[in-house]
Amino acid sequence: MATQAMAPSWRKPLDLFADKAEQALPMSLILLVQRLGIASVFFMSGRTKVDGLLTVNESAFELFRFEYALPLVPPEVAAYAATYSEHLFPLLLALGLFTRFSATALLVMTLVIQIFVYPDAWPTHLSWAGLLLPLIAFGGGKLSLDRLVKLP
Repeated sequence: MATQAMAPSWRKPLDLFADKAEQALPMSLILLVQRLGIASVFFMSGRTKVDGLLTVNESAFELFRFEYALPLVPPEVAAYAATYSEHLFPLLLALGLFTRFSATALLVMTLVIQIFVYPDAWPTHLSWAGLLLPLIAFGGGKLSLDRLVKLP
């Protein structure tokens, strides 16, 4: 007769902790924190590029002319596109509206930054991707406007 392997005694507290953590941290809360966390990173970056509400400032143009210097995209176009994207998509993420699309747009922006601007900043960009990928996969969760308007 085969004997069943007994779980080690140290497993029981870990299993209990895991059960309690899963109850205390529902997926909807985790997705909300991810949305707000990554939205704040991009939104605050966008705010450094404007004066007033949404007037792209000269220092933003200088960044795109000299430090960022993206290939194939004129610096002025890149400055406007990045600045407005850093305002629009974080706002949508915070609301949980068009979450998958917004997270994808910010992930593409992250990849452009990683490849063309700051290739040595991969640990930071990897942490951003770690917040964005679950939003792309799972959407905004129950605590989102996507859920109210029945978007996938």
